[in-house]
Parts: sequence; structure tokens; C-alpha cells
Amino acid sequence: MAVAPLSLANVQGDILFGLPKQTESFFFFQINQADAFQTSLANLVPLITTAEQTKGNIETIRTFKINNSILPTQGDGETVHPDVVSVNGVNIAFSAKGLQKLNINPDGLNESLFTRGMRNGSEQLGDLGNGTGSNFVPKWEDVFLGEIHGVVLVAGNNRSTVSDRLADVKDIFKDSVKEISTVIGDVRPDDQQGHEHFGYKDGVSNPAIKDVDGPFNLGQTVVDQGIALFGRDNDTTIRSDWSLDGSFMAFRKLPQKVPEFDKYVPSSFLVITTAGTQEAADLMGARFVGRWKSGAPIETNPTKDDPALGADPARNNNFTFPPKDQSKCPFAAHIRKMNPRGDINEASIIPHMVLRRGIPFGPEVSAEEKATNTTIQERGLLFVCYQTSITNGFKFLQQAWANNPNFPEFEPIQSGFDPIIGQNNTGGLGPRFMTGAFAANVSQPLNLAAQWVDTSGGEYFFSPSIPTLRDVLARNGTVSR
Repeated sequence: MAVAPLSLANVQGDILFGLPKQTESFFFFQINQADAFQTSLANLVPLITTAEQTKGNIETIRTFKINNSILPTQGDGETVHPDVVSVNGVNIAFSAKGLQKLNINPDGLNESLFTRGMRNGSEQLGDLGNGTGSNFVPKWEDVFLGEIHGVVLVAGNNRSTVSDRLADVKDIFKDSVKEISTVIGDVRPDDQQGHEHFGYKDGVSNPAIKDVDGPFNLGQTVVDQGIALFGRDNDTTIRSDWSLDGSFMAFRKLPQKVPEFDKYVPSSFLVITTAGTQEAADLMGARFVGRWKSGAPIETNPTKDDPALGADPARNNNFTFPPKDQSKCPFAAHIRKMNPRGDINEASIIPHMVLRRGIPFGPEVSAEEKATNTTIQERGLLFVCYQTSITNGFKFLQQAWANNPNFPEFEPIQSGFDPIIGQNNTGGLGPRFMTGAFAANVSQPLNLAAQWVDTSGGEYFFSPSIPTLRDVLARNGTVSR
């Protein structure tokens, strides 16, 4: 039976466009009283921000900035900016255990990784922990080792806006939920807006979606709607009817050891040169990531950054990697691992694409941390991505590509681990390393230090459509489950 054409009014806003934000909170909860929760959920649905509303908010912000020549605002999460459009967004998603609490069978989504939960697959993701197999316990924060039923995402232009809207959400749910934890992220300040804590521009390589986005930029990967939304073009998995226009959300809290990374990058360059300049450090960092901090790709700019190119979405993805050639960009570089354009055919890449929607958390690096090259205050990335297959999406990217020293496979040279997110929890593959770090000798391996990105918790969630929230999950629902 053919489904109706996609309506953006039926899709939660964070999936297709990303909720506009300077600050975002993730309110993790357990359901105490299912009946009371479902009644409350009916009252929350009108507050849920749709993709249609999100698209409009993004356009309003864009127009306002153009008309008012808005400069980047201070992203400290506290400052109220009178020159910034005040918006907020609310979305909600449920874990497999959360669906079970509402008498919904999670098997209806036909994804065993979702049903099992992220903790039970954390060993395969390379997370650090103790034990093996069914006895493996990841080294996560306690709040993520316990049971989480759902998460409410609240995004806005400052912490005050987000706090007020989250208070509204809590007031709706009252005692029907128990707060497990609230994690808050903030966009970084000033010229670091849009950059993660290592300093690199984030989200540059996100794919575009047919008949949703457009016009497309040169070199941008374009995917069918079924990569992100259940039941849409090229999503061939059989699922329950209530899954339509929903998506799987993978959440990870990823602390980053920024002072340690900043110490290692120039020291690694000293392996082959006496040059200890910032320019040398920037070059080595760019070879780790595959882009300069501005977002300019090292494949097109192998020796020097080009901030104008990095800032131009019409040009900063207009490249491919030449197979078997890592003279400019290492095989193991983060962006090449995550999107090996040119190394394998595009048809083999597209099924593994995800939509990234994360936000940094934690303070800027302090003077003391810089002086001692030691992390004192936790900071990192609240990683979020959406996909219709966790097996082919998030899990595949982490396990089969980032953690695999033989991908991409171009014998006799081993590519190595993704130096940014690649994990090796057992050491069975040997110490983390990469080749291609040194342009003068691309086959020379570089032993990488202990991980600069850790995992302190996470979970898989189902982000339902608006009709499913209203008609299936809420107490006034009229559709059978």
C-alpha cells in the first residue's frame, strides 16, 4: 500500500533540519506511571516542534541575520542577545524499554540493536569497560548504566529560554516521570561557533535529502528520504505502521581531552621534523581530521588553510579522494573514514549515511589546563545522529570504518584507526595507529596516544512522528498498537 507524500508537519524537527540552538538540554527520564504519562503526553504534543516549523524558524533566523548584518554571538549559554531571534524547540524520543512501558512492542521497529539498547552493544562499539560478552560493563557514567525510558530535547537561543521551556515540559509530566539526568550543551563562543572543542568546524559533510533540502551544493552527498525516515524512499525494512516518518536517534556523551590533544599534535610532527611551529601543528591536526579548522578540505588544500573555502558550503564539499592515494589526505583521516568518497563507489557509501545533530558541552579550556596540558573540567560533544538503520548507520560507521585499521583497504598499506573517534577497547588489534600522517612518507605508521575522545554513556531512541505521538502513544490515542 502506497503511503501519502511526506508532510513536514508530521516529522519531528530535529531529524531533517536540526533544531536551531545556542543551547540544548537533553532531559533523560524514566516513566513512573504509564497511564498518567500517556495522558500528559497528549498535552505535550502541541509543544512538539515539527520539521515544518523548524524549517520556518531557520529561514526566519537567516533572513533576520541578513537584514541586520548580525555578527557571531557569544555562545556562552548565559548571555541574552537582543539582536538574535528568540526561538525554542521541543522533541521527544523513546528507548526500547520506554516503548515497553507504554505497551508498545519495540520489535515492531525491526532493529535488534535498538531493542537490546546501546549498553548491550557497547563492547562491539569499542567502548572501554570490564569483562567480555554478556558480562561486559562499559566505563560509563552511572546514569547511563541504568534504565532510561526516554529523552526530551529542548533547544533555544540561550539557557534562560531553554530552562523556561524545559520547566513547561516538566510541569506537564509532573510525577508521571522521574528525572534521570539533564545534560546541557552550548554552542562555542565567538569565532568558534559551529566548531567542536578541538577547534574543527563540525557538520560540514552532512548529506542532503532529496525533495527536502535544496538546492544542493557541489560535492554534497544526496540521499533518499528513507535514509532518515521510516517508510520513505529506499527504506525497505518491514516495520509496524506506527513507525512511519519516525527515525532512530543515537545519543553519545563524548568527553574530549582537548589539552592533551593540543599537546600531542605538535609533538607528533616532531617525529620527522624539528619544526615546532603552530603552522606545523595545524598541518598535522588537519591530516588527522581531513579538514583544516576552518572546514577547508586538506585534499584540495594540502599545505595551507583557506578560511574562505571552509566557510563556503558551495565549495567545501566539492572534492573526492583519489583511490590508493593518501599523499594529501590520509586514508585514516576522520572525514575520509566517515565518507570515503572516491575510495569506494557512492552506492556503497549512501546506506551508511546519518544526519548529525550534536552540540558541544562544557567550558572552554582554561589557562591552567593549557599550561599543564591536562584536562581539569569535562568538555566534549553531545553526539546525536538520526538514521533508519542503526546497524547500517551509527554502529557500522563506528565499528566497521572508524575502529577498523584495514579500512579503507589498499594493500600493502594499512590505513589505521580514525585518530579522532577510532576505539580499540581490547587492544586485540594492537595500539592505535595511522598511516598517511607524514606526507613525505605516507606508509610510515604513527602510533597514536591514548584516546582523546572517550565515551561516558549513550542510548538508542525512537523519535516518533507527530501522528504516532498523538494517536498511538498518547492516552487519547485512537490507533491500535
